Amino acid sequence: MPVTVVVLAAGQGKRMHSDLPKVLQPLAGRPLLSHVLKTARALRPQAICVVYGHGGEQVRNAFSDTDLTWVHQAEQLGTGHAVSQALAHVPDEHRVVVLCGDVPLVRAETIERLLETPAGELALATAVVPDPTGYGRVIRNDRGEVVRIVEEKDARGSDRAVTEINTGLLSFRAQELRRCLSKITNRNAQAEYYLTDVVGLAAEQGICVRGIVVDDVVDVLGINDRAQLAAAERSLQRRIAEDLMRRGVTLADPARIDVRGQLTVGKDVFIDVGALFEGDVTLGDRVRIGAHAVIANCELGDDCIVHPHTLMEHSVAGPNCEIGPFARLRPGVALARQVKLGNFVEIKNSRIEDGSKVNHLSYVGDATIGAKVNVGAGTITCNYDGAHKHRTVIGSGAFIGSGVMLIAPVEIGEGATIGAGSTISKDAPPGELTLERSKQLTVAGWQRPTKQRK
Repeated sequence: MPVTVVVLAAGQGKRMHSDLPKVLQPLAGRPLLSHVLKTARALRPQAICVVYGHGGEQVRNAFSDTDLTWVHQAEQLGTGHAVSQALAHVPDEHRVVVLCGDVPLVRAETIERLLETPAGELALATAVVPDPTGYGRVIRNDRGEVVRIVEEKDARGSDRAVTEINTGLLSFRAQELRRCLSKITNRNAQAEYYLTDVVGLAAEQGICVRGIVVDDVVDVLGINDRAQLAAAERSLQRRIAEDLMRRGVTLADPARIDVRGQLTVGKDVFIDVGALFEGDVTLGDRVRIGAHAVIANCELGDDCIVHPHTLMEHSVAGPNCEIGPFARLRPGVALARQVKLGNFVEIKNSRIEDGSKVNHLSYVGDATIGAKVNVGAGTITCNYDGAHKHRTVIGSGAFIGSGVMLIAPVEIGEGATIGAGSTISKDAPPGELTLERSKQLTVAGWQRPTKQRK
């Protein structure tokens, strides 16, 4: 049976105290809604309808996906009303899966259990929790069949003691869902049209309502405030850490790693505490990541070592490179093989060939450095003239002394040596020693200025 997924994403999220719509709040570096849509696509549906309302243009602008049908809920009249709006785009013969934009950790396998039930049944995901406060209660009859759901504000007496809760996730054939929704009312504490009332109506009509208790309650945690968002973040990071360890990664502490994107790993990778990965990151075999390194949209070849407190963005390193500690690679850096970048070195938009070293306290920007070059401590490529960036080229085998200023555009020939403390503004020939220093002068009798006492 063809499936249409309806994602309810119209909520304002007042308890977030944010100008950002709730479904755009970040979780592991991506909006909440992005996580839900990933699960929806894993079901391979015929269509995905997103019902949006508060901050509508922000929500739509955040997703340029062409496979989405956007449905505007102009008035926030409840979840039943929201689904009714979406059903205008759903054929009767489709099976509808309802997901919530603020329930981001639900996995495809959980929803697939709902789709495994017979087509004529209403399948409802439920969870058993120690504290059901804030959730609708799932009420079953003596035979264990679900007969209705009572919202928190409408629950009385024994209903409030029920610990099986509604998750908001369900599956039902569009024709029957449409028929039930046409009969619900807003006679309740919130004066809203509850989607959950469909459960009682279906049961009254003799339709089997199958309540399926989820295996992991984390799957169905809703997010309404910052504390719940933080809890979801840690739950998701635990899942990611467990997956990495199953793939052979050694984590110094699984509770102290953050992945905000896609981390692809080779064999025997080691990641120390506090490491943060953003965007698309690929680590080759035997890569070692030091404590509190931040790596964003980078690729590291086999046997690379990234020492603690290193920051890397949009860069590529070949095999056996060693980077840091306290190094910074800004976007556009390409390291070949066995390149070494040491402490407090900053590299930007540069290519460095095999075996070259920039070990201490240097800035290399907009440069091409050949193979087996040694760049001394405190060297700076002066690449910016106040209006334009210029390139520095250093030939293979060159030796750059400490404290050198290379005024771009400039080229240092292969095998050249630049004396320490030089300011080089003209091309240096290959194989020669080039120096540029002012004459040292001592001014006899000079006195350092002192402050005058009042």
